[in-house]
Amino acid sequence: MAHTLVIVESPAKAKTIGKFLGRNFLIKSSMGHVRDLPKSQFGVDVEHGFEPRYITIRGKGAIVKDLREAAQKCQRILLATDPDREGEAIAWHLSHLLELPPGPVRIEFNEITRNAVQEAIKKPREIDQNRVDAQQARRVLDRLVGYRLSPLLWRKVRKGLSAGRVQSVAVRLIVDREREIEAFEPEEYWSLTAWLFSGDDGEAFPAKLYKYAGEEPEIKNEEQMRAVLAALEGAAYTVTQIKRRERRKNPAPPFTTSTLQQEASRKLNFTARRTMQVAQQLYEGIDLGGSEGPVGLITYIRTDSTRIAAVAQLEARDFLMERFGPEYVPEGLRQFKARSDIQDAHEAIRPTSIWREPESLKNVLTRDQFRLYNLIWERFVASQMQAAVMDTTTVDISAGPCLFRASGSVIKFPGYLRVYQEGSDGEGREQEQRLPELSEGEVLRLQSLEPKQHFTQPPPRYTEATLVKTMEELGIGRPSTYAPTIETILERGYVIREQKQFIPTELGRVVVDLLKEHFPDIIDVEFTAHMEQQLDEIEAGKLPWRQVVAEFYGPFSRVLERAEKEIAAIELPEEVSEEKCELCGRNLVVKTGRFGKFLACPGFPECRFTKPLLETIGVTCPKCGGEIVARRTKKGRRFYGCQNYPECDYVSWEKPAGRDCPRCGTRMVEKSSRHGVRLICPNKECAYEEMVQEAR
Repeated sequence: MAHTLVIVESPAKAKTIGKFLGRNFLIKSSMGHVRDLPKSQFGVDVEHGFEPRYITIRGKGAIVKDLREAAQKCQRILLATDPDREGEAIAWHLSHLLELPPGPVRIEFNEITRNAVQEAIKKPREIDQNRVDAQQARRVLDRLVGYRLSPLLWRKVRKGLSAGRVQSVAVRLIVDREREIEAFEPEEYWSLTAWLFSGDDGEAFPAKLYKYAGEEPEIKNEEQMRAVLAALEGAAYTVTQIKRRERRKNPAPPFTTSTLQQEASRKLNFTARRTMQVAQQLYEGIDLGGSEGPVGLITYIRTDSTRIAAVAQLEARDFLMERFGPEYVPEGLRQFKARSDIQDAHEAIRPTSIWREPESLKNVLTRDQFRLYNLIWERFVASQMQAAVMDTTTVDISAGPCLFRASGSVIKFPGYLRVYQEGSDGEGREQEQRLPELSEGEVLRLQSLEPKQHFTQPPPRYTEATLVKTMEELGIGRPSTYAPTIETILERGYVIREQKQFIPTELGRVVVDLLKEHFPDIIDVEFTAHMEQQLDEIEAGKLPWRQVVAEFYGPFSRVLERAEKEIAAIELPEEVSEEKCELCGRNLVVKTGRFGKFLACPGFPECRFTKPLLETIGVTCPKCGGEIVARRTKKGRRFYGCQNYPECDYVSWEKPAGRDCPRCGTRMVEKSSRHGVRLICPNKECAYEEMVQEAR
């Protein structure tokens, strides 16, 4: 008979831990939370200290019964739920349901490996009530807002809506950004590039206009550009100054939850939810077969810290010494500066063993698991490597009243760049460019002057990566809340996702405006961030949780009462199409779902007919001449096809362009990147491309 019962949240975690412990241990899973506030009732007694009323979650009765029976057969019980507030709360609920006496019943580990689990078993502690109270405060606050404010939205706007402390602020960010874009007025400006030669041979190199008459060039129209070009007629292009320097470029820190979600979005095209699902699998354990069996491949995935355990850093140094040589190993252990507002409860996300190289695991991981593990492994390895060293050269070239500047850089020593290059959200990267050997006083030959017209661009719409980054910077939510927040605002129809960008719906705008007017605190960024700080202070034992909730609820309830009287019912106008319902003959109306707009019968719920809303893009099909329309897969991914489907089977993941390739005649497609919009020939044997719109 087992001597010790160990309870974890998931079966996968239980299976992994079970391989590390002997016959004296019985491992059971609670399948997540076992108690919660009731869904059908408010569940918080605001008259008596905001006492929450917890009930066993529907469907968990058999699990609780099984755990109680197992507990009666074992002499010792250990609660090994995740090492965060949520995990602490689950352990606390389990202790109540199993009627455990006070004492050291809680164990935690940052990685699910044999050594980490066995060490944790030796060091049980009491349940951290401060951490539990912080989770209770969050749960009660969310219930107060959700169950008091959401019904108001149902009555005044539309049934099925919801409001929340974090989700409403996220929608506001997206709505405010869209209005910035709509109000933006582009301004014209021009740039000038001189293409120059040194000596009689070699390739021309570009130099940008840097100063005009000693000032920053502000060329706002074609007339001003012509004046600059006239001033350069017959001018000599003379090298006036050459600056050379060595620049060191340090690696990015290992992943936090936020930066992992951002980089997985940029490089793997993963949503935040998909990233966390796959990361959870890697954390809980993958069966590697052979003598190793199931083992957790990465450390705990909900963290805001870039700290790394010294033992992992020393292991990394040994690995780098063997794989790359001593020149790639920094002199000391690399430390990363932490933000002042982080919890720092766990170290950064890293592989549990740097020696488990991704390629060696390719046969036991799914495609998603391999790609995410590879990203985490490379980021961690690079973070422990020597800096990259760049040789940079800046050359100033005078010509008449103009000063041109040419910059070049080459990698002198790759350092961490040999393993990993961090992604970006549209910021321009330096382009490595070699300059010819030049000397001060040298007169260069002009090949051509290249004037270009530009227009200032509005701020970009939020993507998942930039929204998560902004929420983290503003202190809205915490690592565990980013993914569910994004899923909620999509499901509620407040925003839609188009080509990875978030666009607010009319519903989202209406709700944000209503909340701004009547509940400014709920939708205020600073107020929401302050509430998160207070939750951190509860966890640190500096604030009582009931006091924090009471200070919020008093003003909130008074505003709610006033809003109920002042807000008139809001009718969202429906866009009526000319298409008829195929079942009842009514004119179909345009609706918005999580994947965008579609047509539906206004007779719902009696008539449930729906059909896709075909969005034409003004391009004809290269096969049959029909209209090309934008469509969506069942998972919401956008693609393009012929309106005459299934008679015509033309389809493209990229947006078709209005013309064919000048080389091979294949219909070209548009491709957008941080550099601008390019037209690309999809014929791999041709690969013709051209830039049609440069980003600023």
